[in-house]
Amino acid sequence: MQYIKLGTTGLDVSPIAIGAMTYGEPGRGHPVWSLGEEDSRPLIRHAVEAGINFFDTANMYSQGSSEEILGGALRDFAERDDVVIATKLRHPMRSRPNGKGLSRKAIMTEIDHSLRRLGVDYVDLYQIHRNDHTTPLEETLEALHDVVKAGKVLYLGASSMPAWEFAKALHLQRMHGWARFVSMQDHYNLLAREEEREMLPLCRDEGVGTIAWSPLARGRLARPWDEAKSTDRSAGDGFADMLYTPATERSDRSIVEAVGVIANKRGVSRAQIALAWLRANPVVTAPLVGASKTNHIDDAISSLDIELTGEETAQLEHLYTPRHDYQGISDDADLQRIMRALPNFETPDRSSS
Repeated sequence: MQYIKLGTTGLDVSPIAIGAMTYGEPGRGHPVWSLGEEDSRPLIRHAVEAGINFFDTANMYSQGSSEEILGGALRDFAERDDVVIATKLRHPMRSRPNGKGLSRKAIMTEIDHSLRRLGVDYVDLYQIHRNDHTTPLEETLEALHDVVKAGKVLYLGASSMPAWEFAKALHLQRMHGWARFVSMQDHYNLLAREEEREMLPLCRDEGVGTIAWSPLARGRLARPWDEAKSTDRSAGDGFADMLYTPATERSDRSIVEAVGVIANKRGVSRAQIALAWLRANPVVTAPLVGASKTNHIDDAISSLDIELTGEETAQLEHLYTPRHDYQGISDDADLQRIMRALPNFETPDRSSS
């Protein structure tokens, strides 16, 4: 494994990150496709043994169960100093007041809960899980700076938001001398390239590394188009239906078919081709791979050895249709829309998580 720097920091990370939303006890507020501890640990171990050191989770994933499973597995299979643990906050953890958001109180509360669940003294990368428009941005940024200065967090990251909002946050951090966001976790893949307009150029200019979520378009790029709904997860993935709508279905299908043609010619999997395309963009630090099988991890690692030709890249890119219907996730209304699309999701009413 050849490690790379996260943005312009000195932090070494693997160019593949494991997304731990897949890991969490079913029934803990997340969809039924999540894997419990017994099924998750072998996958985390396989990733560690393959040289992957970058693991991403969030407090909301299975209401804390993902953090518990990931933290326990990494304690058993890796040295703490060797791994980079990223987690996130913002979404509801309790239905009562101050149970969500990015207020100073929420940040100070949730970082301690995450540290306890992960079983660590610090988090390498602490990310805001979208923005919180009910809290002054300055309050959020100063509180994040304080958790860095307290030694609970080493680096700060953000996730999907309009580029102008991210630019404003970076400006405020620079102006006040606060710890800055070093990463942006955004939605980017062959079927969703809207971030190429503003966010990716901004990140490149500011030296911010990007971490691509849904790099395989919720599995659409990893299998033939007619099999898009062939897995338990994809069959009930209402969120994917909102991200990839009928408005671009024709071009999406053509891109998926082009991925298949190139994969067949090279004798590799479709996932390897889609991930190789993503990695070719220098502002992309790593794709977030939600591996539910060991071959998902192996495919991601194998993609690192693939260099697409200019002709192959053009074959994949020229079919793209701009997603004028693209729906981001930037406020509570968007969040509730997504939550309603997740089967069996519920926010437990409990004082801690």
